[in-house]
Amino acid sequence: MNKTTSKTTNNYRWLIWGIMVLSYIVVFFHRMAAGVVKDDLIQSFNISATTFANLGATYFYAYMLMQIPAGILADTLGARKTVTAGTLLAGVGSILFGFAPTVTVSFLGRLLVGMGVSVVFVCILKILSVWFRPEEFSTMSGITSFIGNMGGLLAQTPLALMVAVFTWRNTFMAIGLASILIAVLCYLVIRDYPADMQPQDNSAVSQQKKADKPSAKTFLQVITNKHTWPGFFLFAGFFGAYIAFSGTWGVSYMMDVYGLSKSNAANYPMAATLGLMVGSILIGVISDRSKSRKKPMIVFGLCYLATWAILVFSNGGKPPIEILYPLFFAMGFFCATFILTFAVAKEVNNPETAGVSTATVNTGGFLGAALLPALMGMYIDGAGQTLPAVTLYQNAFMYCLIAVVIATISIFLIKETGCRNIWHNFD
Repeated sequence: MNKTTSKTTNNYRWLIWGIMVLSYIVVFFHRMAAGVVKDDLIQSFNISATTFANLGATYFYAYMLMQIPAGILADTLGARKTVTAGTLLAGVGSILFGFAPTVTVSFLGRLLVGMGVSVVFVCILKILSVWFRPEEFSTMSGITSFIGNMGGLLAQTPLALMVAVFTWRNTFMAIGLASILIAVLCYLVIRDYPADMQPQDNSAVSQQKKADKPSAKTFLQVITNKHTWPGFFLFAGFFGAYIAFSGTWGVSYMMDVYGLSKSNAANYPMAATLGLMVGSILIGVISDRSKSRKKPMIVFGLCYLATWAILVFSNGGKPPIEILYPLFFAMGFFCATFILTFAVAKEVNNPETAGVSTATVNTGGFLGAALLPALMGMYIDGAGQTLPAVTLYQNAFMYCLIAVVIATISIFLIKETGCRNIWHNFD
């Protein structure tokens, strides 16, 4: 490859990544949107808190169950076709969700959205492993999370304002149309391999795809590799607790416990989203530059545990409102620990299975994100009429604290990779 071709390829990778991150913003929007439109959904469909939590969790169940298939598709069909089809499906699901005449149809719309967006992040990680250098992986993963979280920001106060002006139905239908447009851009721009930039060199393309295609044996190596699983449980506990607060119950907590309006209450979970955005970049840079995965994870993880302990135990479950913005920002900031689990998963497994290995760990995060909010919803439904709001939420958030404790313990079981692939060391 000559210098001109190399420069063109190097520049084009940023265009590919940019379009995929645009799709990832939509992923985060849907991930965090349920909490803000909680009252609208309950009023429109006359549902309980448990049903609302299950409606929100449908996205995460679909996302979780699709992770291994998403990894296989990323490693075989390729990122271009997989992301295009997924984003298109998410657009259709969002339109259906906004149109839904009954709660059953809204569940179907939410299911389609979850299935569609489930493939995006795994495909981004696959693109990063192919188009970017290994020493850039964690930094780029963090930057990807930072920009993707802009969708999470849109799903807080801006979404509350949009719903107030345009109604929740019209808002979600508009997001669906935008998703379909992004799907078209994905198909036009994304290329799976640098060799695809040289269509005349078909042998180079086929050779690279053949080298990158996983077999059933390598897939089983991911599942049976004990070093894959600590990251799975870390991501489940940390991200599940984060979503339970920021994406589902945080707005209700601020309204019920502190008496804030919905638009003001939405600002507080948004602080956690901002924290996650900043933390995602910083922990990736720290890890790549220090050539360590485990040490940053231990420091960030212990601090994340401390934020949950403060929320649950400070002032009987009602910390002074003056500390909540910095507390929630810190919660999101230190939750970014999970960003490094993707790099570890890739580095303790066969490089040919970058899609499957990262998807396996990703499954854990969305298992936690589906279960914890639903468990809290069941508890709130059962005890909501007998306990004051402060005690009710303190007990409900205890589920999150326990999950974070288990996840923090799993950090110490993670294999230090030194920011390089050490899979062959296990032979």
